[in-house]
Amino acid sequence: MISQIFILSCRGDHLIYKNFRGEAGNEVVNIFYQKVTTLPENQAPVIMNHEGLHFIHVRQSGLYFVATARTNVSPFTIIEFLNRFASLIKDYCGTLNEKLVRLNFALIYELLDEMLDYGYIQTTSTDILKNFIQTEVVDTKPSSLFDLSNIGLFGADTQQSKVAPSAAASRPVFSSRSEQGSKNEVFLDVIERLTVVIGSNGTVMKVDVQGEIRMKCFLPSGSELRIGLNEEFSIGKSELRGYGTAVRVDECSFHEVVKLDDFDSNRILKLHPPQGELTIMHYQLSDDLPSVLPFRLFPTVEKDLNSNRLMVHLKLRCDLPPKSQALNVRVHLPVPKNTISLSQELSSPDQTAELQQSTKSIQWVISRFPGGSQLSALFKLEVHSLSTSPTLEVGPVSMSFELPMHTCSGLRIRFLRLSSLQTGLPHRWVRYATHSDSYVIRV
Repeated sequence: MISQIFILSCRGDHLIYKNFRGEAGNEVVNIFYQKVTTLPENQAPVIMNHEGLHFIHVRQSGLYFVATARTNVSPFTIIEFLNRFASLIKDYCGTLNEKLVRLNFALIYELLDEMLDYGYIQTTSTDILKNFIQTEVVDTKPSSLFDLSNIGLFGADTQQSKVAPSAAASRPVFSSRSEQGSKNEVFLDVIERLTVVIGSNGTVMKVDVQGEIRMKCFLPSGSELRIGLNEEFSIGKSELRGYGTAVRVDECSFHEVVKLDDFDSNRILKLHPPQGELTIMHYQLSDDLPSVLPFRLFPTVEKDLNSNRLMVHLKLRCDLPPKSQALNVRVHLPVPKNTISLSQELSSPDQTAELQQSTKSIQWVISRFPGGSQLSALFKLEVHSLSTSPTLEVGPVSMSFELPMHTCSGLRIRFLRLSSLQTGLPHRWVRYATHSDSYVIRV
């Protein structure tokens, strides 16, 4: 009989946890992850033990599906159940990844309630379960290339973009029936969203890149499109390919129209794209980026002993290549709740900063930040009745930004070729952008 079921991400994040028999606490989740990550071999054993508790797990789509048991159960039965559990999530959600598990946690808990009773397996049949499952599937909402109200340069979503979108990318698919067939162009966007957590000592604690290749197609029907990715592109911990800089992702998935005949050998995607918008590929990379992080912050917080002032000195360095730049950079810094006013010294005139009383935070805004440069700001906070440890009330810093023509994974489009019977060379556009999903620096 099964004691517990839980699902972990490849980074050890707790996604799902269900305790059926109360034979152990939730601390076993961390024990399992420590065991599975400290093993010398790349492939961890399916079954492990800890103080009489058996861990049985499978890994699918970068997720750990784990069952625990105190009694001697058939490991093959549990492994088959875990594989079937993963397949059921895929049946209901259409695919299996960390984001969908987070969004559909209510559905997954309902599945577990129907599949298991006090740790005993009841059913794993989709036909039977569909009569009892009431929770609706929450699907991911891919960013639409047609909704450009919050889209900045190169198609990346922004919280408050000051950069006008490309006129070509904002054209509708068909503005009128007479216009159909008059176009002969294709747009390809490589969009990445970056999640980072940096500790107060500068140690990178978490890095995650969620990427996708999106297409807007105005090509005649029957056209075959060939998209070449980096020759060095590899998936998982497989052997590195090519002779250039390694480009690796933990997992990726493709749209059903993509043919992968030449993908393993030449990293070429083939498809006959329909007219309109299409997401060709999703991919994810965690922890091991091929390039340095785009920003480093060096904060200093000091208390003025002669007054009720708190001095906050921030040095922000942009580690992008010198020819690159970051746009719409926003630095959000929480300050003590008793802060009354703010005076500031900024290193350049194209920066702005203000104290937002409603949220008790400083907003430091940099419209354009060239790669390889450094900016600084000195904030003097007037605080009413400073506490004994006011520096503990400052931070953490969170940032938002856009990086046009830059990908943190290193993924590039090697070529974009079209095979068509129609005369005339089609217009082809390839654009790259990285957008901050969450960029947190602890002070």
